[in-house]
Amino acid sequence: MKDVITVGVDGTPEASAAVLWAAREAELRRARLRLLHAWVLLAPEPVPGPAGEADQNYWAHRMVRDAHEAVRARHPDLPVDEALVSADPLAALKDAADRSDLLVLGSRDVGTMARYVLGEVGLQVVVHTDTPTVLVRARQRPGAQAPDAPVMVGLSLHEPCEALLAFAFGSAARRGAVLRAVHGRHLPSYAYNRGGGVEPVAAEEAARDARRELDAALGPWREKFPEVRVDARVEMQSPAQALLRDAGGVALLAVGRRHKLRYPAPRIGHIVQAAVHHAPCPVAVVPHE
Repeated sequence: MKDVITVGVDGTPEASAAVLWAAREAELRRARLRLLHAWVLLAPEPVPGPAGEADQNYWAHRMVRDAHEAVRARHPDLPVDEALVSADPLAALKDAADRSDLLVLGSRDVGTMARYVLGEVGLQVVVHTDTPTVLVRARQRPGAQAPDAPVMVGLSLHEPCEALLAFAFGSAARRGAVLRAVHGRHLPSYAYNRGGGVEPVAAEEAARDARRELDAALGPWREKFPEVRVDARVEMQSPAQALLRDAGGVALLAVGRRHKLRYPAPRIGHIVQAAVHHAPCPVAVVPHE
């Protein structure tokens, strides 16, 4: 544990929301908060003295200072570091992620669909880092900010998910929240009859098998976190649709991303893609084996 949470600062409303979310998370974890602004064109720091318009980095200093003041107003005892880095933002964020327990980024939402728009830098960070990354947008639905809002985790059950479950249970325990564990699964082919309809008995059998597998995956973690109440749900439908269906009113949605896939380049995956673009809450992308 590095006991550091890093958040990207760029002066946008999304980054401001991410800063406040990261500050609360740092307080829950008893960690330091690092406010990071990176830009390759930052000038060398001037000789110490009164800051003003002559400082070529005036606006960079200003946005970080404003973020710091916003944090101090809500979390006066939280230790906060400021970092201005003259480097490519992607490189700086990846380096900061390697030295942090958590990376937090703002993510834009636009239009009536309230979708996430993950910028190129944010997307590259998510697929290249081994550190959990939380994406926060400026406007949160009211239910997600309620003190008793649950934490939610989406589970595939077809691959190891210890890192994802550790993150999800830890997040719920720190908040004193219910953990909503959701597993989505398509009905197997044998559950359909020749006319294309669903055989109720076969469908229930498939759902029962999925519930048994989900309970088995959650069992050891329930023992490690006996204080966390678990709301286990099996949805016999597309995993992506299941996540979005059950994500209303949650404080945080955690999804996993395999970081050692055998592809020419890292990929985000369609389920993570659906979560980060459409979930109505902050989304944590947790790398795992």
